Amino acid sequence: MTKLRIALVIGTTRATRFADIPADWLLEQLKDHPELSVEKVDLRDFNLPLFDEPASNLWMPSSDPAAIAWQKKIGEFDGYIFTVAEYNRSISGALKNALDQAYNEWNKKPMSAIAYGGTGAARALEHLRNMAVELQMVPTRNAVHIAAGDFFKVHPGMGGSGNMADIEENLKGSVKAMAEDLVWWGKATKAARG
Repeated sequence: MTKLRIALVIGTTRATRFADIPADWLLEQLKDHPELSVEKVDLRDFNLPLFDEPASNLWMPSSDPAAIAWQKKIGEFDGYIFTVAEYNRSISGALKNALDQAYNEWNKKPMSAIAYGGTGAARALEHLRNMAVELQMVPTRNAVHIAAGDFFKVHPGMGGSGNMADIEENLKGSVKAMAEDLVWWGKATKAARG
């Protein structure tokens, strides 16, 4: 059976970002999954300009080569997991810009997240789910939230260890549920797209 291809999108480009720690941990958790093949896709690697096209690629092709490269890359996948940091109750500007740089490529595919912050980035993820609906993605119910004490325990910039093993027992149930959602919705939407 062919595995579903899932992009783990690093949703911030800041030099001091925390995203790599949970993303690398999640990749390790899912590396032997029998139905998912997960690849890290880092926004830093695409150097996207601020969205400045006459319209979304739903209505007309994009002209910027960086946007076209981004669209081609994300179009390769059957679904998405976003790393979500909460910035003033929403997602990062870099992630919002990346979402806006494509439209057709997101359509009819599931999305979930590994979200982190004092409230587990719950507000930012809810905002992202609303955007995903507009982009015709299927937001899944389950996601991984790293909140409060767990977040401070592992975030190096806040005196934490930088070691996800310190909290992974608290997250394994969420990882399992998220993966099950991605498999179910990934198979359903892939069959429907086919």
